[in-house]
Amino acid sequence: MAGIKRELMAREEKRQAAASLADLLNEGMDVFCWCNRCGHHATLPTRRLIAEFGPDYPVPELGVRLRCSGCGCKDVASRPAWPSLGQVTRHA
Repeated sequence: MAGIKRELMAREEKRQAAASLADLLNEGMDVFCWCNRCGHHATLPTRRLIAEFGPDYPVPELGVRLRCSGCGCKDVASRPAWPSLGQVTRHA
């Protein structure tokens, strides 16, 4: 029984793991970053980030390695640049 539980736990851990730069490249997505101080934001190309940090680098941890080009602050957050649904005009 321990083997089954171990396998299930390994699958769940992999499912919950943070996305890597390689994952984003496979999905054709870039990285969205924003400054928590001034609100400046930008989308960075995944290929450029892979060249600098490597394909296995976790996307949420990129922010601590970046600096805002607007104010110079190092309080930057990062996430995948998910496709937009467009402007929301009505909430039903």
